[in-house]
Parts: sequence; C-alpha cells; structure tokens
Amino acid sequence: MSSHLTRISVDVRNDDFDLGGEHRSLTDGDRAIGAVTAFVGQVRDLNLADDVVALELEHYPGMTEKSLARIADMAAGRWPLQAIRIVHRIGKMFPGDNIVLVLTASAHRHAAYESNMFIMDYLKTEAPFWKKEWTPDGPRWIEARTHDASAAMRWSDLPLKATGDN
Repeated sequence: MSSHLTRISVDVRNDDFDLGGEHRSLTDGDRAIGAVTAFVGQVRDLNLADDVVALELEHYPGMTEKSLARIADMAAGRWPLQAIRIVHRIGKMFPGDNIVLVLTASAHRHAAYESNMFIMDYLKTEAPFWKKEWTPDGPRWIEARTHDASAAMRWSDLPLKATGDN
C-alpha cells in the first residue's frame, strides 16, 4: 500500500536516540523534503495522580517491528511522504528520558504534521508494548486508554493520499 518512494525505517532498542542525528540521517541528500515533523515522547514524573519513578517497557521482538512498519506503511499510503523514521525504546527509563521518536518527511508541512499524528495515534493502540510504571508504592501495569483508541478512530474516514499542500 505504501508509495515506493517512501523510505521507512524502524528501530526498537534499549539505547537513547539523538534527535539531531536522526534528523540529519533522515534528510541527508533528499532535496525533495520541504518539511520534517518530529514527535519525541518522554517519561513523565506523574501519572494517574501518582509519582512515577520509572517506566519499563517490554515488547515481543519481531512482532513489534512488523507492527511499527505496518503503521508507517499505512501512513505512506495516505500521505505523500519521502521518509518515515520510528525509534521506540524498551527497558527501564526514568522521568525525562526519551521513549519514542517519530520523524515524518514530506515536500509539504500538512502531510508531515498529519502523518506524524496518525503514526503516534496508531502506535499507542496497535503496537505490542507492555508498560509498567514504578511508583513509590511499587510497580503497576498500565492499561490501554480509551482516549488513545478514540484518537486512532478519527483517521478511519480519511481518504487515501491526501494532497499535503503547503
């Protein structure tokens, strides 16, 4: 379904990422790119009215990467994109640490913005990650949230290959 012109790269890892380095790698030599949108998710220190001392993410190797690539492929089928880069961390992280990076590159800003939101909305609901928060009272598993599912549903009636003007 994706455009053969869209470069898609997915990385699930323990190590942190460098936003500047990832941006340079995504855009290097591609003069058709006029807009890059970046989303960086970070560990918060408060959730559900409790202090969070750490966040631990687990995943199913192989399945997770395929799921993220499928989400990126869906975005490439809806918007005229040059490139997509998704980096998602696993393991134990602490408040202020980076969790996820989504970069989308297009000739136009609207396609870059909208595709980035689309990827994050679907990532939150479709990617097989299991989250455990560590609080002063001990660990707890985090369940999927209904507002994440609602955010993903808003894309269900979007036509394929939006123009992405501007």
